[in-house]
Amino acid sequence: MGSVVGPCLLAVVLAGCAVPRHSPRLARLDAIQHIVVIYAENRSFDHLYGLFPGARGIRDAKHTAQVDRDGTPLAVLPPVWQGGVPDPLFPRNLPNAPFRIDAPPINLSLSAPTRDLVHRFYQNQAQIDGGKLDRYVAISDAGALTMGYYDGSRLPMWRWARDYTLADNFFMGAFGGSFLNHFWLICACTPVHPGAPATTRVRLDARGELETTPESPRSALLGPPSFYDGSVTPDGYAVNTEQPPFQPSQIPPAPRGDPRLADPDGNPLPAQHQKTIGDTLSDRGITWAWYAGSWNAATRDGMQPPSAPRTVIYHGPENFQTQHQPFNYFARYGPGTLERARHLKDYEDLLADLDAGTLPQVVFYKPQGSLNEHPGYTTVLPGDQQIADVVARIKANPVWESTAIIVTYDENGGFWDHVPPPPGDRWGPGARVPAIIISPFARHGFVDHTPYDTTSILKFITRRFGLEPLPGVRPQMGDITAAFDL
Repeated sequence: MGSVVGPCLLAVVLAGCAVPRHSPRLARLDAIQHIVVIYAENRSFDHLYGLFPGARGIRDAKHTAQVDRDGTPLAVLPPVWQGGVPDPLFPRNLPNAPFRIDAPPINLSLSAPTRDLVHRFYQNQAQIDGGKLDRYVAISDAGALTMGYYDGSRLPMWRWARDYTLADNFFMGAFGGSFLNHFWLICACTPVHPGAPATTRVRLDARGELETTPESPRSALLGPPSFYDGSVTPDGYAVNTEQPPFQPSQIPPAPRGDPRLADPDGNPLPAQHQKTIGDTLSDRGITWAWYAGSWNAATRDGMQPPSAPRTVIYHGPENFQTQHQPFNYFARYGPGTLERARHLKDYEDLLADLDAGTLPQVVFYKPQGSLNEHPGYTTVLPGDQQIADVVARIKANPVWESTAIIVTYDENGGFWDHVPPPPGDRWGPGARVPAIIISPFARHGFVDHTPYDTTSILKFITRRFGLEPLPGVRPQMGDITAAFDL
């Protein structure tokens, strides 16, 4: 029986070479001393990277036609609805197919605003339609817009994706929106709200889908649908946006109450106690931080008296989105705790730590609302440019030599994608989103087809640092190491 003698083993035989304790892959993985996760907002893969060379893009889509609410094919796409009426920026009767937003006859650039689109837990599942991906238009409140996409080659991050690794099989961890997917990024878990009022709970029909209201139009061509929707499942899980119990929160403090807390009468999500990646890292002495744009300003804004106007939370140039800071929902990181002071920081702290050479071993960065790329209140290009600037700043720093950067999106924002998500569980995975891996260890000019979802980031972090995996991570999804030249 033949055998292969490796170079080092041959050297041991001939000259006495020490046999490594770890395989080359593990040895190189140990060389990654810093993991930086940058979490943008609400764009599907096809929407931004559907034209990327070598990726599973729009040209590979075999079935793109959308069906009406009764399951019959639509002759044309409905209008782009804006407040229940057609948006004049978009033509009527677009063909039933994906279309370029930044090309004739529309010609809206990557820096031009569009309306927001529904991106909620039950709607996302209905749009996916068991993998047929044919009910995006029928379920969307934005009509044809869900089928729109851009030539993303004009994006600064496209160039980073071209030079390093683009993952074209990466899915959002949970169905729905930003609120739930931020929880899945840090704990692979769904928050619980067992005492939620009946008014916040969804109403489901016999098929387990959202129940439509009597006034809901029968056809997508007549108007957006109307549902008995809510933030909490019938059995008490919070799946759509609820406000945190701690400031900053969109719920002001109680009159004469603790200014650091949201008024309990405003029905915030109760403080959560599930195990997070932060807990796992802290318990093993691994340094980490969640840096959020305008965190300090939003905290001050939230701690004002109840009657004071909020100028940062959901308002003003910063537009801080409270559901984008998931640790602010957990008791371990509540006001006055040492964990909060150590780990919940501002974007300015990220820059300062980077310049001072004190960057933690694990970094999460969430851009403020005006720079997170979310449709409706911001646009793609400014946020993409800011992320590219952060990446460039890291690369110009000595920390670059030991860093892996993962840039991805929390969810699809209601935009169509042609690749069905893999089988999962009750919570996801949801639609496909872009993910870019940038590192001196990353493969160059590579498109990674490995199946990933948001929990793959947690899997990668825990593998790198030899930690116990979080219970909710999906075993069938990769751990991102295939993106590295290890």
